[in-house]
Amino acid sequence: MSPIIEHERATPITMPDTPQIPALIALPGHVAGSGRLDRLVDTARGYADHAIAENTRRAYTRDWTAFARWCRLKGADPLPSSPELVGLYITDLAAPSGRTRALSVASIERQLAGLSWNYAQRGMRLDRRDRHIASVLAGIRRRHARPPVQKDAIGPDDLRAMLATLGHDLRSLRDRAMLLIGFAGALRRSELVGLDRAKDDTIAGSGWVEILDAGALVTLRGKTGWREIEIARGSSAATCPVLALERWLDFAKIEFGPLFTAVSRDGRRALPRRLNDRHVARLVQRAALAAGLRPDLPDAERRALFAGHSMRAGLATSAEIDERHVQKQLGHASAEMTRRYQRSRDRFRFNLTKAAGL
Repeated sequence: MSPIIEHERATPITMPDTPQIPALIALPGHVAGSGRLDRLVDTARGYADHAIAENTRRAYTRDWTAFARWCRLKGADPLPSSPELVGLYITDLAAPSGRTRALSVASIERQLAGLSWNYAQRGMRLDRRDRHIASVLAGIRRRHARPPVQKDAIGPDDLRAMLATLGHDLRSLRDRAMLLIGFAGALRRSELVGLDRAKDDTIAGSGWVEILDAGALVTLRGKTGWREIEIARGSSAATCPVLALERWLDFAKIEFGPLFTAVSRDGRRALPRRLNDRHVARLVQRAALAAGLRPDLPDAERRALFAGHSMRAGLATSAEIDERHVQKQLGHASAEMTRRYQRSRDRFRFNLTKAAGL
């Protein structure tokens, strides 16, 4: 459910548990409307509507709905912004009464981000540095914070085993290309399915691919701007990501629009509908289970170990190359973030014990 953007003179629209969001973009009250100005307002609203990703918008809307419902049950009003009230809310999230499941620290921090965004859309500010929020959150971190649960990295041998489980029909050609491009490009699952065949093919696309003699050049729009990812051709036809992509595009006859699309039930033609990011996670999990990765664990636990991030972690861990190149491929601003993706690489590489003379 997206936030409502309405002209300030329009009839209000209300939603259950969700206070109305006033106009984000509108003419000042003292300026008379005109056809040209009204068209500019509509255009500006369109830009504002694309200020954040749709998935983020939906998550932030759910955060506000949950907070508004909690306020109603407690006999409080979520408006105007109140650090005292929000501090009590996150306390209840961390230590709920009854059988309600406590949220993780990361989920609580995400909820705070969602509330801050929603207040901003209403022309208000939530001061997260206020002691009623900051001190409570610091205590929650100390009491409940746990090391992040990381997905298993998929190495080159694992990936070859996963590819071997795929067939040779159109759907398998697509899935093979997605696994190889996702791994070699260290792409997030949203980045992978957001690619278009060429620049400006769709409004919803997050980037595009240009196939060159030496490889594929992926141009992506990220939070900090545009970046380019170079995916070179592989040493083997069976595992070359660029060749796999060319085969998918050729047999699927994709010349325009989303790069990775749904396939018809009979598996004979590509449909124009773009895949969503959940398809990537399901594909990785399904192929990992079919390949027999981590056979020592029950299927449910094995499935939980793998996701789209397994491919990013796999490239970061297995690529025997200078760390700065891995950092560039993953699009990280710091080397420390890149090292979080390197599950076991470089551990004890530098022996400070011996270096100290022991």
